[in-house]
Order: sequence, then C-alpha cells, then structure tokens
Amino acid sequence: MSDLSHRRASPRPAPSSAGAPAFVWVLVGLLAAIEIILSAADAGLIGAPRWRSLAIFLGAFWPPILAEGAGGLFPGQREAMFLTHAFLHANMLHMVMNAVILLALGKAIGERAGAWRTLLLFALSAVAGGLAFWLISVSDGPMIGASGAAFGFFGLWNAWDLLRRRQRGASLRPVLGTIVGLIVVNVVLFVFLEGGLAWEAHLGGYLMGWLAAFTFCRLRDPVRQV
Repeated sequence: MSDLSHRRASPRPAPSSAGAPAFVWVLVGLLAAIEIILSAADAGLIGAPRWRSLAIFLGAFWPPILAEGAGGLFPGQREAMFLTHAFLHANMLHMVMNAVILLALGKAIGERAGAWRTLLLFALSAVAGGLAFWLISVSDGPMIGASGAAFGFFGLWNAWDLLRRRQRGASLRPVLGTIVGLIVVNVVLFVFLEGGLAWEAHLGGYLMGWLAAFTFCRLRDPVRQV
C-alpha cells in the first residue's frame, strides 16, 4: 500500500475545536491570579498598595542587577528575574492583552506541540525576551509582562505557517504581511506609550519562537499532498 493511500485509509483525527488546552488555561490563570491580587491591593481591598511595588522589586527584570559587581535583593534574583518578570504586569489591561494572545495561539500550539513543549516555549521566550532587553535596551528601569513569551507564540506560529506554505509551494506573502503587521503594532504602541514599550523583549521572544520551530517544536506531521 502506498504512503498516500495509507493516509487516506487512516486519516489523522482533526484537532479539537474546543478552546485552549487545560494547561494553557492554568498558565493564564496563574498570570490572572497574580494580577487580581495586586489590583485588589492597589484598590485597598486586601493587603497594602505597596504589594505591587514589592512584587516589582523582587520579580521584575532589572538590567542594573546584571552589571559587574552588582547584586540582587536575594540570592538567585539575577537568574530568576529572566522568568519571573513574565508573571507580573503593570495593570489588568496589560495582563488581559497578553492572556488573549496566549489563549488564542496556545490552542493550536498546545494541540500540536503538547504540554511540556508549549510550557518550555513560554519559559524560553520569556528568558530570551529578558536577554534581548538587557542587550539592546538602554533603560535601567524594570521590565515586566508576559509579552516576550506571547511573542514567542507568535514567532512559532509564523514559522510553522512559513514551513507549511513552502512545502505546498504557496505564497509566503501572508507570513511576511504578519511580520510587517507585528512591526507596525510595536511602533504604534511604542509611540502611544511614549517609549514605555519593551519592544526588545518582544523581539527576543519572537526570535525564540522561530528557533523553537526548527528545534524542539518542529511540526510533528509534514504537510500532506493531495
């Protein structure tokens, strides 16, 4: 039996049409829980308003800490902040924007890559975002947010799309259009936020997504010819 006839006789089940996998919801739920607690503290409903400032001091990405001879507030902060910054946000809107991206792209990525690869992508994209921010940015201020990790999802999705299109011989213009669109969005937000956008972290996470597409998140099944 030929390979093509075998695939026709035993078709691969279509991905579930349900929402994002449970592990993606758990991840987003953790981001939301942290922001809800800090927002409640800001409003004086629980704890104290200084909770957000304390969280930023302890968990944000601080470039000066990486300077030679500098030290963190606790042992291991220099290493931990490459990941912990992704679990803190400036406000509820900031968190919701990242959560929407993670849930929307996490559905397809989670179904194809599986739980541990998707979570590894999130973590490595956050780390890459911190690394890019440190190497490129001239800011000494803190950087927070899961945007770098979210852009890692964008990068992987775009890379997968490019690979599929190349295998089918289809136009690559949609992929290039998406890349241009992401650049435009970053420029607009950078201007709107008066320079308060950590585009460097977005770039680092996005590139990690592309790297993942050719390493630990390679597509499991090739594009089928019909």
